[in-house]
Amino acid sequence: MSEISASAVMSLRNKLGISMMECKKALVEANGDEAQAIEILRKKGIAKAAAKSERETSEGTIVIVGKTAIKLLCETDFVARNEKFIAFAEELGKIADTQGKEAVISYFESIKAEKMTQLGENLVLAQVEILEGETVGGYVHSNKKVATIVALAGGNMNLVGDLGMHATALNPVVISPDEVSDELVAKEKEIWKDQLKQEGKPENIMENILKGKEAKFRQEGAFLEQDFVKNPEKKIKNLLQESGATLLKFVRLEV
Repeated sequence: MSEISASAVMSLRNKLGISMMECKKALVEANGDEAQAIEILRKKGIAKAAAKSERETSEGTIVIVGKTAIKLLCETDFVARNEKFIAFAEELGKIADTQGKEAVISYFESIKAEKMTQLGENLVLAQVEILEGETVGGYVHSNKKVATIVALAGGNMNLVGDLGMHATALNPVVISPDEVSDELVAKEKEIWKDQLKQEGKPENIMENILKGKEAKFRQEGAFLEQDFVKNPEKKIKNLLQESGATLLKFVRLEV
């Protein structure tokens, strides 16, 4: 028979909401007959899985594999704790770590319907983070709902693990104080000004108070300036200096 056209594949995809690859395979098997292709997909359970694809995914798990962090979502905590679901997330992490982001997204789309049928819930590959650096690793909290992946120049795996634990617990938003956006600071200043006026602070000292508040605000959200969660007497920047390491990037993920 003639080759299956892209328009025929797209038509079936629009009806069922499943991957182009699955649509084309079904059409090939059905010799181009759309109705028969739909029947084939229903028998395989793929069309049934597509019906789940609109359902909300508010649960899930996070895994870190090598230099990659994956957030895979599902519908319920019951499935989020399922060994097969967690193994699937780890499989995705290995593919991303060795083959890259596009490869893991493509693989996920190709097998999504099968996994949804197996697990009985909608699945969403919500986040793929791949960091580059001499030392990359991180920390996943015991509930697998929050984690941080960290990239360093220098350092070692124990250090990235400690930094990942710190960021997971204290949620820094930037690496250094000067990275806090001026727009965010300006919004906070308006709030501080209103508070100071209500407190009856005189205008001549308000500017100095605002400067102090801004410095504190920038430091509180900056990774380098935070007190290390395992030793509050030491700042993160001191921990890095002692190890001869530089923090290049970090990404905190949360379900």
